[in-house]
Amino acid sequence: MAVSIRLRREGARNRPYYKVVVADSRSPRDGKFIEIIGTYDPKKADHNSTLKLDRIDHWISQGAQPSDAVRSLIKKNRKQSAGATPEAEAPAVTADEPNVVVESAAPTTLAEESAIATESPATPPSE
Repeated sequence: MAVSIRLRREGARNRPYYKVVVADSRSPRDGKFIEIIGTYDPKKADHNSTLKLDRIDHWISQGAQPSDAVRSLIKKNRKQSAGATPEAEAPAVTADEPNVVVESAAPTTLAEESAIATESPATPPSE
């Protein structure tokens, strides 16, 4: 059986949405399939596809042939997953930027309220 990885069209008219499936190459485009391994939304901007790359690798190792469109999606997803490093997502705090501590607006206990009352003067300082 010749297996291919290809797009299966879903969605309404003028609202295409595709699922990336593993299917027998003899079955129709929207027909019977073996496994769903991802999605692709061409109307969505930027990151518009999700793929299970481990399952794709498995099927390719078993001899499945990806279509041209799926091959392009695989390449884009591999590039995005390689480019997304944990260091790039979290901004680093440098020594130039002081740490800002945000205090709560209202004290929560009676002891905190009395401590704040003794710290701050009752009358504002005169200028």
